[in-house]
Amino acid sequence: MMSTEPASLESLHVLYHGDDYIVVDKHWDIRIDSKMWYEKNTVQAQLRHRFPQLADPRTYYGFRFCHQLDFSTSGALCVALNKAAAGRAYRCFKDRTVTKFYLALIRGWVKEKTQTVNFSIGKNSTEGKTHMMCVEGTEGCENPKPSQTELTVLEHGLYDGDPVTKVLLQPLTGRTHQLRVHCSAIGHPIVGDFTYSSGTDNTPYRMMLHAHLLHIPLEPQPLLVTARDPFVPTVDPKWLPQRSLQTLTATVEALLECRVKEDRKIKKEEQERVRKEEEERRKQSKEHGTEEESEEQRRQCQEWLSEWAGD
Repeated sequence: MMSTEPASLESLHVLYHGDDYIVVDKHWDIRIDSKMWYEKNTVQAQLRHRFPQLADPRTYYGFRFCHQLDFSTSGALCVALNKAAAGRAYRCFKDRTVTKFYLALIRGWVKEKTQTVNFSIGKNSTEGKTHMMCVEGTEGCENPKPSQTELTVLEHGLYDGDPVTKVLLQPLTGRTHQLRVHCSAIGHPIVGDFTYSSGTDNTPYRMMLHAHLLHIPLEPQPLLVTARDPFVPTVDPKWLPQRSLQTLTATVEALLECRVKEDRKIKKEEQERVRKEEEERRKQSKEHGTEEESEEQRRQCQEWLSEWAGD
């Protein structure tokens, strides 16, 4: 279970360990890796400490991280143990077939049980904010790209006496800081997000964003891992749930089932497209072959007629 204590070299929590992948429950105050000499405590360092025999000397950090999590975000993080495994996972992320669910506590009580957030996200070029992203229409927003997040309300409650909502977030695109920017854009910034609260939300011990579930549709065996919910009163007594709208387990199961059905539909459509293309190629080949046969028949006929005329 995630704790409120800072990370240490020994505090690596492994969720899954196979021949090709390790999935860890990343702590909330640790970077994945760093080139800064003074940052000794990273996930890469934790992995080297726990699994020195698995570090690959051909890579800069020793381990191939399949995706990224922000410094302040905790939860499921997948690490490939060889180049081939990294390539397989990369293709899934590139094709957007990976499913990710995040848990978050956000400021205020969100009224809509579910909503789709569609703000395009770009780089903030404003002086003093170049480390941030922003939504299209914001002053200084450069090269905004379409971004989409599904938000589902789980609970309403109080955090340290202030109204907050516990939500499940599903990013359908993968923009930098997407969930943080989208929550801020709808007027419900993530609790403890100092950057996207204009520097005002600095009281909580951490930013309340957690990568709860990761599903990578690898062949022949998909990878499905969950990292336990850290936003419970037994971990942080300042969080007091007051009204439950949907349970986490039932919500995740329903959304996963929808995703599986959608993936099956897409796969079936792709198979149908390939089948039709193959049929068209065969049809064209057959027609081409028939024409050649007819020409050959005409040539032979002409030769026969010539021979017959000569006789």
